Amino acid sequence: MTRTTHHPAEPVEPMEPVDAVLPEDTTAPGPTPPGAAARSARPRRRSALRRTVTVVGVLAPLGLVGWLGWQAVGGPDRGTPDAAPPSTAPNAAAPGTNTPGTNTTTNAPAPDTATPGTTAPGAPTDPALPAPAPGAPSATTLTGRTVVLDPGHNTGNSAHTAEINRKVDIGTARKECDATGTATNAGYTEAEYSLDVVRRARAILAARGATVVLVHDGDRPWGPCIDERARIGNTAHADAAVSVHGDGGPASGSGFHVIMPAKVVSGKANTSAITDPSHRLGLLLRENFQAATGEPYADYTASQGLDTRSDLGGLNLSTVPKVFIECGNMRNPADARRMTDPQWRQQAAQGIADALTAFLTTR
Repeated sequence: MTRTTHHPAEPVEPMEPVDAVLPEDTTAPGPTPPGAAARSARPRRRSALRRTVTVVGVLAPLGLVGWLGWQAVGGPDRGTPDAAPPSTAPNAAAPGTNTPGTNTTTNAPAPDTATPGTTAPGAPTDPALPAPAPGAPSATTLTGRTVVLDPGHNTGNSAHTAEINRKVDIGTARKECDATGTATNAGYTEAEYSLDVVRRARAILAARGATVVLVHDGDRPWGPCIDERARIGNTAHADAAVSVHGDGGPASGSGFHVIMPAKVVSGKANTSAITDPSHRLGLLLRENFQAATGEPYADYTASQGLDTRSDLGGLNLSTVPKVFIECGNMRNPADARRMTDPQWRQQAAQGIADALTAFLTTR
């Protein structure tokens, strides 16, 4: 505790509060002695003067402190800037949109728009945000790469049986142009499933900078035929291609599998140059699809989720690395339940996109 020492001082006339209101004097006035008014006025003038000096002495330092503080925070010459006006820039096109008149999708990020998950050069890092994982895909990961996605079958095939039943040359044989595909017991078709997953995968790949070519985008009344499907990928000089399907196996079987091309050199078919890279793509697709979806390997066909075939025109006639994926058995109730779930289809698309990204960025 601090102690304070008092020194005697000359008596000072008590000072009335500045704004105090004196109680009304109810004493009846009497005669004023000569000279009393003058004597009474002098002390009152001195008392008023003391009050004025005291008030000024207290207020002046406070005013000075306030003025200095105001200048430090922001005076009229350096006031706080006005809030920035709301942006009037037009909305940028979302990545994964089609180039008009084609089934080709390219990545076109909006000008001056930061890529999600990246930090502008020189910008401070927010410690509250997790740092991007090393090697995580960005908007330029697949720049300059072309990917072909082939949605199996077509919802209009069933109305064009004459067209899809005609035979085409697949190198090792002649086979029907296309097929109607399978469906769940509730009627959700393989063609609907494959097109939806392909569109979702396209958006992911385009956001990573890839040029994505769709064999069809639901914009054809039927088909295309299996030989044309292969030709579209060849003409695009694709770096990789994936054909997406749902299987129609026995109801007791479940799971997914990946189909890779066998080495075929026959007639129009020559897969010699693509069998090895297609096998690597198949392994990556099996790994990434299972990681994204949790779907087990097929227990009714293939071996450990992998199959090699020489009877598929879409593989035999391809000159670019290409594989098929049967994402599940649509005749199995558990698989059908997953494949009709939009959230699961997004996971399926993620697995396919991740596999293609890994294939194109690793050796």
